[in-house]
Amino acid sequence: MEYLASKGIIHRDLAARNILIDDNRACKVADFGFARDVAANQIYERKSEGRLPIRWMAPESLYDNIFSVKSDIWSFGVLIWEIVTLGSTPYPGLAAAEVMRKIKEGYRLDRPEHCKRELYNIMYYCWDKDPACRPSFAELVNLTEGLLLDETDYIELDRFPDHSYYNVLNLSGEKL
Repeated sequence: MEYLASKGIIHRDLAARNILIDDNRACKVADFGFARDVAANQIYERKSEGRLPIRWMAPESLYDNIFSVKSDIWSFGVLIWEIVTLGSTPYPGLAAAEVMRKIKEGYRLDRPEHCKRELYNIMYYCWDKDPACRPSFAELVNLTEGLLLDETDYIELDRFPDHSYYNVLNLSGEKL
């Protein structure tokens, strides 16, 4: 994402469903159907109608149809939350309209109990109401590299709460 941002490209649909992992475990951003070149003016104003990934969208995108690298930063924070919760849907239990209302009121995704504060702080930094106060992708690279170099377990999977984020059915249709 740092590379895309440096080329003036916004993705507009950054989510776990659009990340591929190669044989070397390198993550690759995919699905550029919503991507736009904003090198000239740094923002894209959406004028068309259509389905949108509301749970991953920044307030300025939800309410003003404004997209920028900083709205991709917001989505990156949600993507990290998805990874920490093993692919759970953001804002579990809320309908799309409720998600929009709560975001407008200042609500942010809660820190999963098995996620250390240092990692959650990076997510939360991405969700600043003011896009100008969100980090850049270059800053996020530095922050995440700092966590990796510290060699601490920031996700404590042994503390992952059963059934907190997802509903899984076994083959007989019974909830697990």
